[in-house]
Amino acid sequence: QVQVAESGGGLVQAGGSLRLSCVASGGGFRHDGVGWYRQAPGIPRARVTYITRDGRTNYVDSVKGRFTISRDDVKNTVYLQMNSLTPEDAGVYYCNHLLGPALLPPASWGQGTQVTVTS
Repeated sequence: QVQVAESGGGLVQAGGSLRLSCVASGGGFRHDGVGWYRQAPGIPRARVTYITRDGRTNYVDSVKGRFTISRDDVKNTVYLQMNSLTPEDAGVYYCNHLLGPALLPPASWGQGTQVTVTS
């Protein structure tokens, strides 16, 4: 079973940048899409971006042009480069592999990594 571990979060001023990493164990991501999700207090976890196994990407409108998802299948790692951060980007970020043609995540999640953006 694939397990994920997120890292790279932290405290940053508005306009700053962070790079999140998501490492997979137990088989890696090589055959799966991978998504990054954000959960803020009082708001359900929602997908921000994803990358398919053949490298196609998708972003929600609020992060287009500022966030970039990429993958290194040799390292079993997916990255999320976040630039021009705003307080609205804050939350706990989770990654997960995406299964099947519907690109749905499994039931289990990692611990996530906290992103805090000060104005």
